[in-house]
Amino acid sequence: MDKVVTEEMEKLSQVYDDLVIANVGGHSVSDYVETVKKFNDCDKVFAIELNISCPNVKGGGMAFGTNKDVAYNLVKAVKEVCKKPLIVKLSPNVTDIERAGADAISLINTMLGMRINLKTGAPIISIKKGGYSGPGIFPVALRMVYEVSNSVNIPVIGMGGVSNAYEVLEMMYAGASLVMIGAANLVDPYVCEKIINDLPKVMKEYNIEKLQDIIGRTK
Repeated sequence: MDKVVTEEMEKLSQVYDDLVIANVGGHSVSDYVETVKKFNDCDKVFAIELNISCPNVKGGGMAFGTNKDVAYNLVKAVKEVCKKPLIVKLSPNVTDIERAGADAISLINTMLGMRINLKTGAPIISIKKGGYSGPGIFPVALRMVYEVSNSVNIPVIGMGGVSNAYEVLEMMYAGASLVMIGAANLVDPYVCEKIINDLPKVMKEYNIEKLQDIIGRTK
């Protein structure tokens, strides 16, 4: 964590001028709390994304998001020390998350998947099951953004399989105030730039003047 704040943020500043969102995970409440405290004084970070739904770490992440009481207590504890806007990354337990003090919600995280090595009969990753992401989860993500945005009064950040400007508009129609791009960056490192450049053309195609006007259009 200390190296991220001192070394990695400095390296990032040399190639990227804007502020960033810090994604925080942990194995215990104290892990999350202490990590968030260290980001409080990091000028490069403008918001904290609390990752309580990651299936890729044994004993952490997803364990916090699947129990609504645990999730509530974790978010409440972090909110008490966090000096920046707090985004909670999750899938289902949204009402208690809002009540605990989240400033926004981001979803969805990866879904739980599995692959097997046919030669050995063993799972190909050490913890057997892990995060499945990419275009295949987009319809699920879209449905969840739609449902969650209609049940909370805080902004929703949509993600999950988004790979082009058309899907960005779909996410915003469903209720997303912002859209994040994840796995598509691993296929094309310039995908975000391309999507941003394509947006005006796609907006014109659908007679959209301002993106803010389409948030939650689908009822």
